[in-house]
Amino acid sequence: MEKLLGLPPLASQHGGEIDHMIGLVHWLMLSLFVGWGIFFIVTLLRFRKSKHPKANYEGVKSHLSSYTEVAVVIAEAILLVVFAVPIWADVMTSYPAPENAVEVRVVAQQFAWNIHYPSPDGIFGRMDLSLVDEESNPLGIDRTDPNAQDDITTINQLHLPVDKQVLIHLSTKDVIHSFFLPVMRVKQDAIPGMNIRVSFKPIKTGHWEIACAQLCGLGHYRMRGFLNVESQEDYQKWIDEQVALLNENAGEDVW
Repeated sequence: MEKLLGLPPLASQHGGEIDHMIGLVHWLMLSLFVGWGIFFIVTLLRFRKSKHPKANYEGVKSHLSSYTEVAVVIAEAILLVVFAVPIWADVMTSYPAPENAVEVRVVAQQFAWNIHYPSPDGIFGRMDLSLVDEESNPLGIDRTDPNAQDDITTINQLHLPVDKQVLIHLSTKDVIHSFFLPVMRVKQDAIPGMNIRVSFKPIKTGHWEIACAQLCGLGHYRMRGFLNVESQEDYQKWIDEQVALLNENAGEDVW
């Protein structure tokens, strides 16, 4: 389906349903395009001037066009109620329990994606606005908090394991941004003052782009991150390397 419609590769469990919905909408649009095109051509030929030199003030008495419009409305209602709403309800209202998912915080800002992983115990450490430093500590993580000492942070690099449910807590430090993972069929606005959950399950390993789909300022074009979906072994290896690096720097006054 993605090749036929020119979509990005599909790499999430729920993405097939999204692609199916997109395909149905395109079939409806193609039917309307062909149908109304034929109607337009027939109208031009049937009511051309050479065949009707005098105007007909009664017009067409058939209600075929009205029936067609009703049929289109019914088709659109079916797409919305039978397909779109159930998909939305399943994707946007069903979130995995934290203990059964990989939890990550994604904090947007002009013009970068700040990624925050909890310590191995799965608990996010405390953050303090007074500790925010855009160069060394953009999230204001309090490393004196026991739960924050092993927290991992990256900028524009999101690492996830394949075949495991992901629960992202999305927020923003400034304006509205839009967290867009094309291959995962995920797009969610980051709204100031709100913590929004996003859930999906990667089913393919690979390296893809994280885009901002909302105009967020003059540097919007360079707000680009990278999604790295790896095997469980490679993901755990990366986590261990980051924790080891934190432990090596534990004695340095970098915060």
